[in-house]
Amino acid sequence: MTRPITAGFDGTEESLAAVAWAAREAVRRGLPLRVLHAWRYEDVDGADRDTQAGWVAGAVTRAGRTVAERHPELTVTTDAVEGGTVESLAAAAGEAEMLVLGSRGHGAVVGFLLGSVGQQVIAEATRPVVLVRAGDRPTAEAAGREVVVGQHGGPEDSAAALRFAFETAVARGAGVRAVRAWSLPPVFAYSPGSLRLLDDAGGLEPYERKALADALKPWRERFPDVPVAEQVEMGSAGQVLLAVAGRAQLMVVGRRARLTAVGARIGSVAHGVLHHAECPVAVVPHD
Repeated sequence: MTRPITAGFDGTEESLAAVAWAAREAVRRGLPLRVLHAWRYEDVDGADRDTQAGWVAGAVTRAGRTVAERHPELTVTTDAVEGGTVESLAAAAGEAEMLVLGSRGHGAVVGFLLGSVGQQVIAEATRPVVLVRAGDRPTAEAAGREVVVGQHGGPEDSAAALRFAFETAVARGAGVRAVRAWSLPPVFAYSPGSLRLLDDAGGLEPYERKALADALKPWRERFPDVPVAEQVEMGSAGQVLLAVAGRAQLMVVGRRARLTAVGARIGSVAHGVLHHAECPVAVVPHD
């Protein structure tokens, strides 16, 4: 079954940017586009449920028609789903190649991402979620800008994010910049085994460089035509990634959902990048 790229739409400028970005990506990948509006009935100006359903359906149909006219080769479907925003969007993500949502400026997010809703959608989605700012333009995808991806841990820890980054780079004819951040571990973290590994690698930084190279090896082999830059920097992962965000047409980070007493949460790296990177950000789930 061919999975569509699904764009969340709620009539805001941010969601229109998300629909436009999703349409361009769908054209690149040869995939259909689904434009989805999740809504709940509210007693507004005396309008009954059927009237409000008509408003919603009309708005999402117009959005779909606009993007179809812009990309006549693209198959576009539109849906208005009545139900909880988080549940509806997370379910839609599960059926999609990726879910694309809009976000606003530095810090606060709007539309689908109001308050904790956005974090819950990202944390609960089983497929990649891409966040696009209102000011995003096609020129930001120009040649010379890279797909930047954060790598951490061993090869299996970031395999999903690396796969997404390389597949996106192929679709765009872009290069990949793989970034690994490291810091000096506390003394108590050293063990005879870890010290032996560091000695074999020649020290901390060479060890980190080798770890990045090992994680990239299978993806370099699978995508030999994608230019790859490897960057290893000391510092927090969020700060290191944001330092290179200006050269990115897309930032890719992984996340592992964290369930707490107050609900789902995303990691600090994904949280920081989502709130401060100017470019679109893809959050890719991993086990």
